[in-house]
Amino acid sequence: MSDVRVIIQRDSERDERVVTTGTTAADLFADDRTVIAARVAGELKDLSYVVQDGETVEPVEISSPDGLDILRHSTAHVMAQAVQELFPEAKLGIGPPVRDGFYYDFDVAKPFTPDDLKAIEKKMQEIQKRGQRFARRVVTDEEAREELADEPYKLELIGIKGSASSDDGANVEVGAGELTIYDNLDAKTGDLCWKDLCRGPHLPTTRNIPAFKLMRNAAAYWRGSEKNPMLQRIYGTAWPSKDELKAHLDFLAEAEKRDHRKLGNELDLFSIPDEIGSGLAVFHPKGGIIRRTMEDYSRRRHEEEGYEFVYSPHATKGALFEKSGHLDWYAEGMYPPMQLDGGTDYYLKPMNCPMHNLIFDARGRSYRELPLRLFEFGTVYRYEKSGVVHGLTRARGFTQDDAHIYCTKEQMAEELDRTLTFVLNLLRDYGLTDFYLELSTKDPEKFVGSDEIWEEATETLRQVAEKQGLPLVPDPGGAAFYGPKISVQCRDAIGRTWQMSTVQLDFNLPERFDLEYTAADGSRQRPVMIHRALFGSIERFFAVLLEHYAGAMPPWLAPVQAVGIPIGDGHVEYLREFAAEGKKKGLRLEVDASSDRMQKKIRTWQKQKVPFMIIVGDEDMAAGTVSFRYRDGSQENGIPRDEALAKLADVVERRVQV
Repeated sequence: MSDVRVIIQRDSERDERVVTTGTTAADLFADDRTVIAARVAGELKDLSYVVQDGETVEPVEISSPDGLDILRHSTAHVMAQAVQELFPEAKLGIGPPVRDGFYYDFDVAKPFTPDDLKAIEKKMQEIQKRGQRFARRVVTDEEAREELADEPYKLELIGIKGSASSDDGANVEVGAGELTIYDNLDAKTGDLCWKDLCRGPHLPTTRNIPAFKLMRNAAAYWRGSEKNPMLQRIYGTAWPSKDELKAHLDFLAEAEKRDHRKLGNELDLFSIPDEIGSGLAVFHPKGGIIRRTMEDYSRRRHEEEGYEFVYSPHATKGALFEKSGHLDWYAEGMYPPMQLDGGTDYYLKPMNCPMHNLIFDARGRSYRELPLRLFEFGTVYRYEKSGVVHGLTRARGFTQDDAHIYCTKEQMAEELDRTLTFVLNLLRDYGLTDFYLELSTKDPEKFVGSDEIWEEATETLRQVAEKQGLPLVPDPGGAAFYGPKISVQCRDAIGRTWQMSTVQLDFNLPERFDLEYTAADGSRQRPVMIHRALFGSIERFFAVLLEHYAGAMPPWLAPVQAVGIPIGDGHVEYLREFAAEGKKKGLRLEVDASSDRMQKKIRTWQKQKVPFMIIVGDEDMAAGTVSFRYRDGSQENGIPRDEALAKLADVVERRVQV
């Protein structure tokens, strides 16, 4: 038996080893039970892969990103096997790993019930304990069609081999190369227990699945298209240990408490009525106070920063979006046209930028006016698919805090630096502090402008981002077709990441709209255009703040900043006088004069997450004082009325949390 030479690569360490022919990746890493797959020449392989002479082999640990995907995809197979054992008529769709978990789609006669999910999970536990082996097998297209003749959705996937998309998860089943089927084999006899069309790789056995749980089921169109049949999707999660699973479930429970849709209902802030339509919210009076306060502070800061306010209509002739290119690049995300004025197409606007360009171009511009910073709270409409609409964070109608900055090429670097600094400081004013930056660069298949301009713009953005002293993460190919982008990524109070502000350079629109200014030498020059959305949208930012603060907004944003709680009816008027004095100072104070007992009033307003309760009894009235009760239940007694009002005004002015 001849020997083969392999190189084992662990991070930066390389270990050359001579092994016998037929050695598998499992043999190389037999002493490390955390290794569940291998990477050979950049490709992921099962541990059963037989290594070849001269190959470099890297271990893939179960807790690595690739390892987690393999764990979760393997668990999806176990779930699909369990479903077909319990529901033999179920037809298989696609079962990819997703962030923190996996799903699998099934065509069944009726939707799964909660009891069905419990039964499926129990059956999965049985399969996991059996220790079935995942065995890879290469098949021809004809063999795959013959073996999977009773699986119509798998047959469709075989037909798209080589063009499968990652968007719908089809690429986990069929890639650009050979077709493979994974057999689940009995650990003792080697008999076939179940099989599925799949690229792999997979765990060695089902016993390598440490911890999993099924989460929920939902309806989903086959491959994400509303033209296709509706299937039933089961979501699950899987982790390298039971402790990690528990931590994830605890995190989800906390996230559920913070869900802005739940809080919006409990705190009477907003709703999304069916009568209006999916993704189209209305703000109630208390939500309106928060939103107006957010907007008013933002307007003030923009004025201080030299922005000029503009306004544009909600609809426009389609020709404007032909000129901007949105009908070429973005038509699927737009509402269909309305035919008016004898057949002219009008569209609800998905973007504000084309209209801002018309404002710039409404008259001749001089270099002396640049940089020109145009700002608008502009409401836009985008036809998001029903499956992705999610409360205020993914809506169909929303208001962008949209700015477009026109400057000279010489001003570009300074303006970008100033803009990014302004963006980060304003986000900090709202209480967000944990940031990193992402630099999105050119998609080589989808861009306008020369390579030289892209390189210069990308390097300028890189230097601007690095000056902030924040982590900078590359996003290769993630830029829009018209220019590179910096996006501000923000972590909230429980560690979730949200994309907040974006700063983009645009080489496309100034050219399409033939925008010009008169330079100092009298020549006509093309301005540089910077797109900048700070919140992204008011609605989404509202939702992020609501979840970040778990509904307990800081006093400056709270719809009710303090509520007066009288111990008895005789103390109501005293509190009303106190509230009237506070309102003269711009504070939002209410008095609870209801017939409820004091303790019930306190519980009611605790649920409303009001920052302060002002409690008054006989001693306070006699001494001209009030008592403060804080959100945590602590209390501060005997505060003179003037001091109490000054304290409230101070925390509001400083925008601090209490």
